[in-house]
Amino acid sequence: MAKEKKGKKKVVVSTTAGTKAKSVVAEKLKAERSTSNKNNTELTFGRETFKWMGIGVALMGLGYIMMLGGKNEDPNVWDPNVIYNWRILVVAPLLILAGLGVQIFAIFKK
Repeated sequence: MAKEKKGKKKVVVSTTAGTKAKSVVAEKLKAERSTSNKNNTELTFGRETFKWMGIGVALMGLGYIMMLGGKNEDPNVWDPNVIYNWRILVVAPLLILAGLGVQIFAIFKK
């Protein structure tokens, strides 16, 4: 047993009981930290979800790229076949919607 002085009073501290209590508390804290670290490193979305999200982004990007164009060679001549092309009006929006659908699927998959 060790004795310590605080002001005028004598305080007796048992070193063996204190060491055991400290070791029990330290073990509990260590166990809590190890479980909390495992929970923090687990991601909400897995590898497969990110693959699907990448596919969705690629589909949307392809749809936006397909919307480009529609430029007349001569600004004085109006060519409706260039501007109102099926690729620009039908295929590109469908690709964008498909990409959005894949994104929704990827998010709700889990």
